[in-house]
Amino acid sequence: MKVVLFGATGFSGKAILKETLSQQHQVTVLVRNKSAIQIQDKNLKIVEGNVLDKYTVAEVLKNSDAVIQCLGVGGKGNGKLTTFISDATKIIVEEMEKQQIKRLIAMSNVGAGNSISFQPWIFTKIILPYFMKWLKMLIDDKNRMEPLIMNSKLIWTIVRCPNIVDKAAKGTCHPTLDGKGLKLSITLGDVAEFIVQQLTDPSYNKQAPSISN
Repeated sequence: MKVVLFGATGFSGKAILKETLSQQHQVTVLVRNKSAIQIQDKNLKIVEGNVLDKYTVAEVLKNSDAVIQCLGVGGKGNGKLTTFISDATKIIVEEMEKQQIKRLIAMSNVGAGNSISFQPWIFTKIILPYFMKWLKMLIDDKNRMEPLIMNSKLIWTIVRCPNIVDKAAKGTCHPTLDGKGLKLSITLGDVAEFIVQQLTDPSYNKQAPSISN
């Protein structure tokens, strides 16, 4: 498949890029700085530009079959209000619809949308707002992002992740739609494998699974 990957230089994005290429997909990435991509591959095209520029996004999307959006704000961000991911997603969705590119896989957080109900009361009412304000700001932006995708004409899958640990895949990814069996973390390798698998697996079309080990 011809895949456009947004967020390829981030913590998760690097692993997703590597996994996508390993599955022999043709990948185009849009990055602010080409030097941030260390991988060289005959199936990789690197475009330098800004994801908030709709004309650049439109150009990058041309003739593609699917999109993976795993944008971030750089680690924990600065703990302040951000609309970066939702703003970028709005542009991506609009340009995909214009070009009739149907398949979108987007990363989100456990705690966004209805998955907030999967978390214990002490986390949602005390830990998140008072001790993890940086995460609350990111989840707030994912709450702006998710409806943009869900209300679109696309064939979407939103993958909600808990704490992602920098380890190789265990090969035991547990997806859930109702929170049952959800654990606190997942390996980076399993996140990458699950997300790339969605390119060819329709099991979670127009659904938002939360995944964990």
